Amino acid sequence: MSLSHHLGRMSGRNPGEAHRTATPLELLFDLTFVVAFSQISGQMAHYLELGHVSTALIGFGFSTFAVAWAWINYSWLASAYDTDDIYFRVATLIVMVGVLIVALGVPDVFHSIEEGAFLDNTVMVAGYVVMRVATIALWVRAAVHDEARRKTCVAYIVNISIAQLGWIALIFLNMPVGITLVFTTLISLFELAGPIFAEKRFGPTPWHAHHIAERYGLLVIITLGEVILGTIMAISAVVQDETLGWSFEAGLIAFSGTALAFGMWWNYFAIPFGAVLERHRWRAFPWGYLHLFVFGSLVAVGAGLHVAANVIAHHAHVDTTFAVLSIAIPVLVYETFLFGIYALTVMQFDPFHIWLYLGSVAMLAAAVVAVALGASLGVALLLVACAPAVVVVGYETVGWRHGAEMLERARQT
Repeated sequence: MSLSHHLGRMSGRNPGEAHRTATPLELLFDLTFVVAFSQISGQMAHYLELGHVSTALIGFGFSTFAVAWAWINYSWLASAYDTDDIYFRVATLIVMVGVLIVALGVPDVFHSIEEGAFLDNTVMVAGYVVMRVATIALWVRAAVHDEARRKTCVAYIVNISIAQLGWIALIFLNMPVGITLVFTTLISLFELAGPIFAEKRFGPTPWHAHHIAERYGLLVIITLGEVILGTIMAISAVVQDETLGWSFEAGLIAFSGTALAFGMWWNYFAIPFGAVLERHRWRAFPWGYLHLFVFGSLVAVGAGLHVAANVIAHHAHVDTTFAVLSIAIPVLVYETFLFGIYALTVMQFDPFHIWLYLGSVAMLAAAVVAVALGASLGVALLLVACAPAVVVVGYETVGWRHGAEMLERARQT
């Protein structure tokens, strides 16, 4: 093992490499997304607490796609071609700078959507340019060194370059928000199609199944940090309220918010995705793309808890029922896509999962009904936390046997 980081050949990693894990560089890289997701969550919460739902949702969708797609692009490239030499490290540094610039542009995007004239994505696109210059440089180097996959690498370069030109053009066209969002959707779909076309048409890159599954899991953990942060804000609001202070309600919110994050974590990591992706590599496309909704829903849960904190502090223009809905709905989205991703990945259907899912939905509905009937936010949040807990209990008592059988069938097919 070399202790230097001199230039090496970017000819591709071994997709069957034993004990492949996330590198310290990748963990450092992920920290920039803590900032980016925090920006999105904070902005979304701000407009939700004002009751401006359309602004919150549109800004959230635009920003979350931009940030999460940037992470996905880098992570798959790194899984296939990380040389950990000075070239790769410096390129990663540049991508990290770009991510932070994108994060700085998030408030402008939300504010311009609220104003309703033009979508101000100038700073965000500037960050994208910085990231994409470094990403293209890495793909060019891979194309030079990896002759067997040169056409695949070139296809990535072409897709990223064309998409980037489209994003830059949107800055100068100054179209109304609605039209800009239509063009944004088209460019996003073009970007999403790029990896599928490149790898289906010219051959796959040597990404590592267990490594990429670990990378996605690590981003789930990082994004769950927004749920923890939202919980802390809600507890602080209760404690600072003169009529509540350090009370049973504060303890209930502390336990419920933490249990919610813990339950969502348990739900996700009950599934050994790496083992299935290793056997069925092409299933990685729906698996990887649908995670955009998993990441987004976790960011939205954090935003909902921010809203709840401001409702408690009497700083919001919405009521407690709205606050609970802003938490329960993204939890529902999370559970829905997690069950869906699992079914699509193993390509099997287990009727028992329907009962687990319905039990989770019932808990979320009970939370909304309870607060509408006068229950406290702490009680409602406890019921929300029971949604992933239902899945945990069902899985650990019965579901794990079903899961083991399904995974065995998935490995054999």
